[in-house]
Amino acid sequence: MSRTPPPPAAIAPIAAVLLGRAHELGTRMARRIRAEVTYYGGEGPVTLEELTASCRRNTELVFGQLADGCTAGMEPAEETGRRAAREGAPLGELLHAYRVGSEFLWSELAAAARAADAVTADTIVALAAWWVNEGLAAAASDAYRATASELLLQRDRERSVLVEALFTGVLTDRTTLWEAADALGLPAEGPFVVVAAGVPAPGREALPGIEPRLLADRIRSAWRLLPDLQVGVIAARGPDSEAAALRVLGGFAEARVGVSPAYPALRDTPRALRLARLALDRVPTEATGIVRFDDGPVAALVAASVDEAGRIARTVFARVLELPREERARLLETLEQWYAAGGAAAEAARRLYCHRNTVRYRLRRLEELTGRSLQDPRAVADLSVALHALRLLPPGGA
Repeated sequence: MSRTPPPPAAIAPIAAVLLGRAHELGTRMARRIRAEVTYYGGEGPVTLEELTASCRRNTELVFGQLADGCTAGMEPAEETGRRAAREGAPLGELLHAYRVGSEFLWSELAAAARAADAVTADTIVALAAWWVNEGLAAAASDAYRATASELLLQRDRERSVLVEALFTGVLTDRTTLWEAADALGLPAEGPFVVVAAGVPAPGREALPGIEPRLLADRIRSAWRLLPDLQVGVIAARGPDSEAAALRVLGGFAEARVGVSPAYPALRDTPRALRLARLALDRVPTEATGIVRFDDGPVAALVAASVDEAGRIARTVFARVLELPREERARLLETLEQWYAAGGAAAEAARRLYCHRNTVRYRLRRLEELTGRSLQDPRAVADLSVALHALRLLPPGGA
């Protein structure tokens, strides 16, 4: 910060007199600030004694520099700025206080200068230039911003550690989970969903600015950037919160996103992350889009043991998986839509935009390839489990 021009020498005798009144002037300045600046008024976070002591130090600093004809350090103002940042005082209120205090000291100095015959208009102009360059507010503001940046980085690191602890299951005690939720700005109770998004490159966010975007819709969340993923916990409270969160996620056109089922308690976050990862694996690496994990009982059962589920899928659909890709995809999609239609071929045909006889033909083909009849409830259950398991396998993993 520039310390030029130097204070005009002609003002030194006047400043020396005012320096001798620093105790009284600091007290009056504190009262003026307390009356005009909301943050410092009433029973606020800064007591009158603390404010008065700060005002006296700043009065001594200003008039001491003018009396000595030199520029001294701005440590008192800088410490005020640092303390205000640590206490969370609004920067605007701090600067308002410095403006009120500066105007008070200037009026006292100008009144004393006018009474002195030796002080010319040029001296007043030079004094004004020095006053602006040596402004206490600028020193306090610089210190405030530097401290606020340090605190922000520290809070970001602390939040990142807490989010990591949620995802790894380190936090299990109810009290500890409540404290973590409070620190992260999350509610203590769900429902919650976990989001896992594939990053475009290590260190780059897949969903840049996602937290403020969600907050704009009054949806709270907490996020963590990993080498291969950006993961987050979203509080899906309210009837439309989850749908609103999905709309926000859908605004990231180039992202690959997996979303877990909703879950009630933060202690279940590690499992939800695993399900969100499984959902993400269903989005091809070269593609984009959002996949939500099916939270039905069959899907949950399959997800409990992905390796075993994969073995089941490959066993049941062994001959189907040997078919050319397009034919294989057509048969499996038909089976999936048949289940979605409750076993009604006509409804499945409507969903697939084909004739119901085409659906029946494809289902018979599946029966032949798997050796399981869709008239047998046990076979229907086997195929359902195997189909869910197949959907959990990464693309190309079949």
